[in-house]
Amino acid sequence: MTVRLTEVEAYAGESDPGSHAFRGPTPRTAVMFGQAGHLYVYFTYGMHWCANIVCGDDGAASAVLLRAGEVVEGEDVAALRRHGIRRRDWARGPARLATTLALDGAQTGLDACAAGTGVVLRAPGTPTDPALVRTGPRVGVAGAGGDGDAHPWRFWLADEPSVSVYRPAPNRPTTSRARHTGS
Repeated sequence: MTVRLTEVEAYAGESDPGSHAFRGPTPRTAVMFGQAGHLYVYFTYGMHWCANIVCGDDGAASAVLLRAGEVVEGEDVAALRRHGIRRRDWARGPARLATTLALDGAQTGLDACAAGTGVVLRAPGTPTDPALVRTGPRVGVAGAGGDGDAHPWRFWLADEPSVSVYRPAPNRPTTSRARHTGS
């Protein structure tokens, strides 16, 4: 199956209150402090898997949450995995994308840049026109890590139906414990 990514969201590791790596390495987040190109897949809300690509230097955590995509090859497999779901919603949102790609915790640490791993990240055949790329605040990240002006770290393709619906996080007073919703 091939999915064209249509929406992603960046997280800056230990300097980002919205990142799982904000408090430093743990057994769960260790992969985020490793080599770029590896998957960090985590379970959220007790029911969904979400996938990230590690993108920082070795030892410095950062990752990009894979928020949405369009299935461009393997529609039959996607239809089986997402039975009863409209095509545009197969990979619309990070949990749906992970489900469509059959990603779960077993893929954490997998090198997504190496052939033969089952999940391979590659550049598109045709570059995306930069005029079609939009930026804005991350979805569901409140407090210091969610300010859209300071952190316009969500990127999506304009007018793409597979892009997830933006729902701002509720405004809450900043506390010493930030809400962690992404990588």
